[in-house]
Amino acid sequence: MAAGGEGGGGVEWSWATGAGGFAAGFLISVATAPVGVSGAVFLLPVQVSLLGVPSPAVTPTNLLYNVVAGPGALFRHWRAGRLGGPLTRLLVAGTVPGVVLGAAIRVFAVPGPRVFRLLVAALLLPLGLWLGLRTLRPAPARAPRPPSPRATRALALAVGVAGGVYGIGGGSLLGPVLVGRGSPVATVAPAALAATFVTSVVGAATYALLSLATAGDVAPDWLLGLSCGAGGLAGGYLGAHLQPRLPETALRLLLAALATGVGALYAVQGLR
Repeated sequence: MAAGGEGGGGVEWSWATGAGGFAAGFLISVATAPVGVSGAVFLLPVQVSLLGVPSPAVTPTNLLYNVVAGPGALFRHWRAGRLGGPLTRLLVAGTVPGVVLGAAIRVFAVPGPRVFRLLVAALLLPLGLWLGLRTLRPAPARAPRPPSPRATRALALAVGVAGGVYGIGGGSLLGPVLVGRGSPVATVAPAALAATFVTSVVGAATYALLSLATAGDVAPDWLLGLSCGAGGLAGGYLGAHLQPRLPETALRLLLAALATGVGALYAVQGLR
């Protein structure tokens, strides 16, 4: 594509934009893949604030990033025998119907981004701080039990709706909750990434169908989503490769830092 062309969602395309998208996807995925986060929650403000992707096209563009980037980390987890299991099935069963509902809400109801940012901040800020403190100063009481299958499926459904509305990776919400409730990061990370990938495929397809019958910027910015996703593909593979070499405490602290950082970022943006 020649410089100056349209990427498909309103962004003026150039090679610098493509290179910047690749670099952003790579760096974000290297940092987030070890704890089961796709990185889309960090990419969302980059697309809106720096690249000017219009709403609601930013949501399917983020989902497209997840579709392209996801196989890198998933392939690495599969080769290591860490992919699959009951947690993966529970998360996929909840997030898939949720993302379809969320996509319909995004296109026809168009919830305001400010309310969403404040809600995410209210969830992730205390959750990240709590997980960090719990890791550094574990309570002497009995260890918490992971949530029940019914509670896990309900949580995944709610996260799927949020993913469909805003295109964020569900791992940024699922990971801190499941790890904080006692599930090991090594179990949560591949399951959360698998659920994010499957949900993003379904969500992107839903937006593609809705774009056929809806006016406005509903289709993804294909070139930008693909360039960011290509960076995420390489970065996710490297991040998943590094995960077994990091101790559980370091992974929990990384997840806590990511949750706190995203919560603080969205709180600042929501209060502006």
